[in-house]
Amino acid sequence: MFIRAYLRASTEDQDASRAREQLTAFAKGQGSSIANYYTENASGAKAERLELRRLLNDAQPGDVLLVEAIDRLSRLPRDDWKRLRAEIDAKGLRVVAVDLPTSHQSMKDTSGDEFTARMLDAINSMMLDMMAAIARKDYEQRRERQQQGIVKAKQEGKYKGRPADEEKRQRIRELLAAGFSVRKVAKLAPASTSTVYAVQTEVKEAHSATA
Repeated sequence: MFIRAYLRASTEDQDASRAREQLTAFAKGQGSSIANYYTENASGAKAERLELRRLLNDAQPGDVLLVEAIDRLSRLPRDDWKRLRAEIDAKGLRVVAVDLPTSHQSMKDTSGDEFTARMLDAINSMMLDMMAAIARKDYEQRRERQQQGIVKAKQEGKYKGRPADEEKRQRIRELLAAGFSVRKVAKLAPASTSTVYAVQTEVKEAHSATA
């Protein structure tokens, strides 16, 4: 059994690795250690996330997908969550969230007790779906409040939009020019891989225009 820790933050300004120490300590407290960390800055409302996809590709039956909280794994709408759950189940992954005590038993070996294993699977399945639904609802409510705030700011003439972080984009351009990979640039900047790809595309287009 391998424990694969997934760490996610929504924006480039947030530290996606913030919970790494907490997850490491939790695993140690369960008598285990984390084999791999998968860290990215990406919205939990998006189904396609590069590091989550890499984790799923690496996973083997019986592995644990460890997260700080279920909302780090998903803020997806119902149909997208169902597809992700189906993929997780097909991989034979067991989801454990630090903030979901009912999932902690999945860190233990219950192969010799089929009844206990099946009961835990049933309880965790229900709790995972419930927590994922709550995470989605929270996401929708926060988006609604943000939109209401924007509308109000526009009415008062105070809304200026979100300025581009030119300093960070310049840092990305410099790292790309130095020959670093997209993933390495994202880690060093720090920035999301999607932002690095966007800057990389801008650079290529600028070179093409002047060629």
